[in-house]
Amino acid sequence: MRALSTNTPTKKAHRPVAVPANDPAMLLARARNAAFAEASKGNLGAGLGLLYDALKDEPMSHDLLSDMAALLLAAGKLEHAAGYAERALRIHSLHGPSLYTLAFALSGQGNVDRAIGVLTELQGGAGRDSLQAEAPELVPVAMIELERLRRTR
Repeated sequence: MRALSTNTPTKKAHRPVAVPANDPAMLLARARNAAFAEASKGNLGAGLGLLYDALKDEPMSHDLLSDMAALLLAAGKLEHAAGYAERALRIHSLHGPSLYTLAFALSGQGNVDRAIGVLTELQGGAGRDSLQAEAPELVPVAMIELERLRRTR
């Protein structure tokens, strides 16, 4: 007796696309991930070092500049954080995470009016959309800081 054949189509397995080990986007993503992994383990200096090294290869990467600004903000290096955020914003003027970091660095330095201006820019439009896409949990934090700064004026 012959087995019945079920002519059901087989699903094609998803095959990952091979990405060369030296692909610039892949290297950039690895550097960013490694930097934040180090920072999350309390090795902020190591994380900053990884980003700094990556910036030597990709000095115009707004993502790297923004990440450097975020880690510097976390380290309390407000002036340096603002500088890196401003550099990122010169490349991508409405990059939400960079606007966020710049605003908090300015606020921490006592530049209330300028911080309010940056947060107001982040309140709507492309800057907010960018922050919402990359770090949605930070949108309400930014809006709370904006209201707090407006009350202290």
